[in-house]
Amino acid sequence: MILSTGRKYVFIHAPKTGGTAMALALEDRAMKDDIMLGDTPKALKRRRRVQGIETRGRLWKHSTLADIEGLVPSLEGLFAFTLVRNPWDRMVSYYHWLRDQDFDHPAVALARQMDFNDFACSAHTQSSMRASPARHYMTDARGQERCDLYIRLEHLQDDGAPLWDHLGFTLTLPQANQSRREADHRQYYTDDARAAVAEACAEDIERFGYSFD
Repeated sequence: MILSTGRKYVFIHAPKTGGTAMALALEDRAMKDDIMLGDTPKALKRRRRVQGIETRGRLWKHSTLADIEGLVPSLEGLFAFTLVRNPWDRMVSYYHWLRDQDFDHPAVALARQMDFNDFACSAHTQSSMRASPARHYMTDARGQERCDLYIRLEHLQDDGAPLWDHLGFTLTLPQANQSRREADHRQYYTDDARAAVAEACAEDIERFGYSFD
């Protein structure tokens, strides 16, 4: 998450959507008062700036718009945006990322115990995906979805045009936080796993025009 009062934007980082690359690109043009939450270099250096601030929710890399209420006096007037990603591709990256982790979390345990298709079809994974469509991250503390721009990772330059206009410059995203996986997500799926992702992520698939192919 990055909040810039100087450039009047707030970037909400939904997991496994290319958000670390976006954060790094924004960091390259950061202003001295920008608030950053995450594990990028400047975010780590600036973490102490938010210590002691009472907010509605947890302050971390993947804070939602509702979580950060109280971080600044008002979020009004800030250009709010996030990245989204093809859910079938995102699931593959999520699984491979989890398998490299060793912290105590049910999703980590499942990914380390199961093959990809069993993981994608598991009740825990299905419930988690169903509960966190893109709008979940961009809903404020009053339950209102408040997003000026959803940027599809696969169409970054076209979808990002309103952001470039707002910032006054174009961003080029570096490669960052890549999981160890094959590039083509389609090769990982059985018919059952493909259908499971389609059902769990139906809202985002319809909203952003995604397809398996």
